Amino acid sequence: MIQQLIHLLDWFGIFVFSATGALVASRKEMDLVGFALLGSVTGIGGGTIRDLILGVQPIFWVEQPAYLVACIIISTATFFFAHILHHRYRLLLWLDAVGLALFAVTGSSSALAHGASPVIAVAMGVASASFGGIIRDILGGGSPIILRQEIYITAALAGALVYVLLSRAGIHEDVTIFLGFLAAFGLRAMGLYWGLSLPRYRALKDQDDA
Repeated sequence: MIQQLIHLLDWFGIFVFSATGALVASRKEMDLVGFALLGSVTGIGGGTIRDLILGVQPIFWVEQPAYLVACIIISTATFFFAHILHHRYRLLLWLDAVGLALFAVTGSSSALAHGASPVIAVAMGVASASFGGIIRDILGGGSPIILRQEIYITAALAGALVYVLLSRAGIHEDVTIFLGFLAAFGLRAMGLYWGLSLPRYRALKDQDDA
């Protein structure tokens, strides 16, 4: 039952992230191939990096091509319907927050299932949650979201950390999934809604310039 739930969450995360990649393509007025490319790398990019680092063979979407097919279908659908969506950038950010939270949990869960240590499981949760969005932003010609003054990686880290710690403590899996998702999504949502960000480094002025 638990593995089925995680599997469903993983699918939902791929759907959401594929849609965000396709929405970036719509903002850049790309063709259908561009939609499919951005949607696919966003949907399965983070999981691909995770599996490569963990040495999982074959990579999840190679073993189950339905993941790749789903990304292409979602991207194609977005190509035809993106024009009816208003304020697409804001929608993109909130969809991205949902995908971030889902993959922070499912990425950590997958790493633990493959025998990774808690520290590595947290790192893989962060990688799964963020790398697809990073690739999407680079290919879309924008500044990667992690380089902007926003709470992003921190939210993924919080979700992965909560999930792994509670899992190691023997808390019921349903609870760990929910609280891990809530930690990641809640922190990212607060950043989006209130414009919160972590303190930035400020270089000290040279005394000679004072």
